[in-house]
Amino acid sequence: MALIELTLPKTIARALNLPTSTPRRQQLKVLKKLLKKARFTEFGQKYRFDEILLSKHLGKRFQQLVPTYNYNSIYKEWWHLTLEGKPDICWPGKIKYYALSSGTSESASKYIPITEDLLKGNRVVMIKQLLSLRHYADIPYSNIGKGWLMLGGSTELQRGQGYYAGDLSGITAKKVPFWFTPFYKPGKKIAKMTDWNDKLEEIVEQAPNWDISFVVGVPAWIQMCMEKIVEKYKLNTIHDMWPHLSFFVHGGVSFEPYKKGFEKLLAKPLTYIETYLASEGFIAYQDRQKARGMKLSINDHIFFEFVPFDDENFDGEGNMIANPHTLMIHEVEEGRDYALLISTSAGAWRYLIGDTIRFTDAERCEIIITGRTKHFLSLVGEHLSVDNMSKALQLSAEEMNLSIPEFTVAGVPHGSFFAHHWYVASDDVFDKKELCRRIDEHLKLLNDDYAVERKSALKEVTLEVLPEQFFMDFMASKGKVGGQHKFPRVLKGGMLQDWVSFLRHRS
Repeated sequence: MALIELTLPKTIARALNLPTSTPRRQQLKVLKKLLKKARFTEFGQKYRFDEILLSKHLGKRFQQLVPTYNYNSIYKEWWHLTLEGKPDICWPGKIKYYALSSGTSESASKYIPITEDLLKGNRVVMIKQLLSLRHYADIPYSNIGKGWLMLGGSTELQRGQGYYAGDLSGITAKKVPFWFTPFYKPGKKIAKMTDWNDKLEEIVEQAPNWDISFVVGVPAWIQMCMEKIVEKYKLNTIHDMWPHLSFFVHGGVSFEPYKKGFEKLLAKPLTYIETYLASEGFIAYQDRQKARGMKLSINDHIFFEFVPFDDENFDGEGNMIANPHTLMIHEVEEGRDYALLISTSAGAWRYLIGDTIRFTDAERCEIIITGRTKHFLSLVGEHLSVDNMSKALQLSAEEMNLSIPEFTVAGVPHGSFFAHHWYVASDDVFDKKELCRRIDEHLKLLNDDYAVERKSALKEVTLEVLPEQFFMDFMASKGKVGGQHKFPRVLKGGMLQDWVSFLRHRS
């Protein structure tokens, strides 16, 4: 029996809430469901969820009565109460799990509430993504039922006073459905290991015993794992070990910088599937082959709002103003950057997740991640996004036939003016001044504001080439090894100081 059928029974379609109406209607239905479930919580009572539910203009009334939050504000006012064991604060019942998340810049851990309703919604979206593979052409369907290697955080969670905390990937792996257990690798014993290096070594030891068709994880760590397997067993490519390897499910960062080095490990092409799974929920996934963006999960467990990422709604440090201009799904435009606000089935309400996105297809609700609200460079008005930087580096690396798996950029003083300093990882031998020149030229074409400022206050662009291991070791020094941890693409403040100090001691 095939794992994926081309048609679905109506009962399954209904159970999965497959789209039957406009994006606006789907989103209002999700909002109504969330408000109904949480109306008797302390948050719901304070912000008059019952009144919102009776309104003819549900979305607008919700925006009028409920304030926007970032992590610090919602934690200070609400979420700290759930850590103290108090029930019915922002979502019904007690919160038993928290995803520990520090993003890529902050040092202190964030405690993101995880509920059974959120995990259920995440699983539904995961199944939808799996079912969407029927839209992909020329893929080996028979390989789907083989092993899935998922590199994530440890399932050995920290125990608090009445709750458990850890990586979302660890919480998710701990709650793997029974029917998925035969496919799931590295298995519960290895997944429980807390030391990333020990876990990686054990995976390498067990690799010959598995028939892997899917690999799932952050590109840098998946690449490192495959490199170790190839090296240990003296293989030409990873396909010598896993001939059925066909799919790579990735997310969190742009895959393009890793692609050249990644494909050196392969004997045949993989089908790449992008996902957007954050600690706060499963936000989007690629549901068709060669799509420019990922499809937002608009009819499941998250209500989305979109804040134009501009000077009217954000200050120079990327902080959102108190009452930003917010849009719903039917009001967005293609090609414009938005910061995401989400309301979820874990008690996040009008919550600034910190990512910026852009619609590539508004009708299909398809997006790309363009960066973070605080991970952009605008020293003098150049408004340079992570997407701009990644694209310029990708184009330049392709022109020079280079593999550059990691990079980061810092804004620095240059006399009375300013400069951008690039740090790139590569083992190739090349002219770094030529790479710098090409990056600069591509950025001028990609970003008009950058082109203008390069003629005025942004006087210089410099570039430094480092071993990839430096980037890995710096993350390890921060306790951010493996799992979902990514190197920040823009360095500012304390993180920049720590990076400069780290490099000074390594030289």
